[in-house]
Amino acid sequence: MANMSTELAVEAHGLVKHFGSTKAVDGVDLAIPAGSVFGVLGPNGAGKTTAVRMLATLLRPDAGSATVLGHDVVRDADKVRGLIGLTGQFASVDEDLTGSENLVLIARLYGYSRPAARARAAELLHAFDLDEAADRQVKTFSGGMHRRLDLAASMVTSPRVLFLDEPTTGLDPRSRNQVWDIVRVLVDDGATVLLTTQYLEEADQLADRIAVVDHGRIIAEGTASELKASVGSGSVHLRLVDPAQRPLAQEVMGRELGVDVQTTSDTSALSARIDGARSAASLLPALLDAGVEVSELSLGQPSLDEVFLALTGRPVDDESDEEQVA
Repeated sequence: MANMSTELAVEAHGLVKHFGSTKAVDGVDLAIPAGSVFGVLGPNGAGKTTAVRMLATLLRPDAGSATVLGHDVVRDADKVRGLIGLTGQFASVDEDLTGSENLVLIARLYGYSRPAARARAAELLHAFDLDEAADRQVKTFSGGMHRRLDLAASMVTSPRVLFLDEPTTGLDPRSRNQVWDIVRVLVDDGATVLLTTQYLEEADQLADRIAVVDHGRIIAEGTASELKASVGSGSVHLRLVDPAQRPLAQEVMGRELGVDVQTTSDTSALSARIDGARSAASLLPALLDAGVEVSELSLGQPSLDEVFLALTGRPVDDESDEEQVA
């Protein structure tokens, strides 16, 4: 998607962070090319937010080192802060101010004159499709509008590196797609984005490369296609008319395919990794013979969900408490 260069925008070696006896980040290495979207995928508590906070100079690493555009995040923290933008999981804007007032305030804090601050705020409100809400208090915004204003606030100084920490958590699908479109535009304009997410589709849609994080460690890294290929040549996905038939369908699939069949939070769905389409040829007749009503059966590459399950033994939405003390 992005126009990547050989220059590294973000580089980290052996980053470690403890909170008491908990090691939230355990030796993370990163090499993120300029002009790319780098996805960090993992469940809540995996260490994603702690790693971002260290890269954004909000936390000091206990061990290891990191640079952003060649500047050390500890020794050159002030310089790094002038080059980056950060949108965290929680709102950074004032609910009692209007959209315009929030952006003008942030611009003034960055040293803009009043006329320049108003001009920059108007430019960002237009770019993020918030013109009509410019004079409304933020407390009246929808979730999607709120998130777009958060993103606009992080772009006041046109940062060259943008850290987006789970930017679409809690958004409806339409608002999520709007945020994705904004990220694509930013990267097309030359920005580098580090995106943390627990949404598999988000990483698949946006990221040029993905690091899978679990218990503070990067356990796999590559493009989406490389990660999917690492766990098998194909997969079969099944959707049932009646969710109550899932145990029977799982038994039939396991017998016909000779592999473990995985369930998800979708009570009508089953999936399994297979060596090729030929091995699934007898599946549908067997399901019909058993009286299982199938609404959808598809073959394709393994999903990122299956990648995470294969790497960790649990789905990505299975939360741990590694990072809660942060």
